[in-house]
Amino acid sequence: MKPQRRGARGTVGHPYSTLNLRLVLALFGLVSCGVLAVLTARADLPVAAGVLAVLALVGLVDMVVVMKRRAARRRTEPPGTHHSLFE
Repeated sequence: MKPQRRGARGTVGHPYSTLNLRLVLALFGLVSCGVLAVLTARADLPVAAGVLAVLALVGLVDMVVVMKRRAARRRTEPPGTHHSLFE
């Protein structure tokens, strides 16, 4: 196991958050499943279109949850704190 880099905010017992990455992945799932749902509906595959539409809805709900958690985190941190995509 590699030692933790100096100045890292997360620890083994309390890792830093990956909310930004989770938001990007939820957006990707929403867009890709939404587009594929429309394409499969046009190809007369209603079951596949329904499954993809449900997955797109899950991505949308996940985005809302992540955005609420990011807002809560922003209220508790000092002003001017920025997070990269992976923290």
